[in-house]
Amino acid sequence: MEAVKRGSSVVGVRGKDAVVLAVEKRATAKLQDPRTIRKIVSIDSHLTLAFAGLTADARVLIDKARLECQSYRLTCEDSPSIEYVTRVVARTQQRYTQRGGVRPFGISSMIAGFNTGKPKLWLTDPAGTFSEWKANAVGGRNDKSMREFLEKNYEDDMEVGDAVKLAIKALLEVVDSGAKNMEVVVVTADTVDDKVNGSCRKTWTEEEVDVVVKEIEKEQEDAKKEEMKE
Repeated sequence: MEAVKRGSSVVGVRGKDAVVLAVEKRATAKLQDPRTIRKIVSIDSHLTLAFAGLTADARVLIDKARLECQSYRLTCEDSPSIEYVTRVVARTQQRYTQRGGVRPFGISSMIAGFNTGKPKLWLTDPAGTFSEWKANAVGGRNDKSMREFLEKNYEDDMEVGDAVKLAIKALLEVVDSGAKNMEVVVVTADTVDDKVNGSCRKTWTEEEVDVVVKEIEKEQEDAKKEEMKE
């Protein structure tokens, strides 16, 4: 759990037709290529994972989840459900808490995707516990304040734009420098002939995120002015 708290903050919000994953991007070394640091990855064509904690540990779990997805497709000739993949990841994490000579995985992960046409958001922790959420925040020292913010402001069946704004607002509780230190991915349904056929993921550019950040800042300034008038 300490490794997760030392990691980057991750926020997940489930909307009416999409799941939004937003991650804090830590400052990289001046000569490092920032494209090589990824906290949100695809584990199958219809599943996306974001993690907080040790990147090396996450790489092992991500590779295992990807292999399990391919094995399932080969055996069952169908894509695995999000719950099945979450259970595989959580089972692996739990196994490493009860063996001698190994240590637990130092990551919490959020897995987003679609099940029977509906958006889903699942969470796993280092102990191997897994559960489904409408919205949650993990990682960083202020995950509790982000979670409380989500509890106060979350609404059922939010549109994509509102879900993105809520996720970014929650992340701004811990991120000071705005859009350049955020990564936002929106997972939506891949619809073919009005049937959901998996999911699509879109990574928002820094410019797109910056537009939302400025909109939020303007709303906050207007609210302060209204308070001062009163």
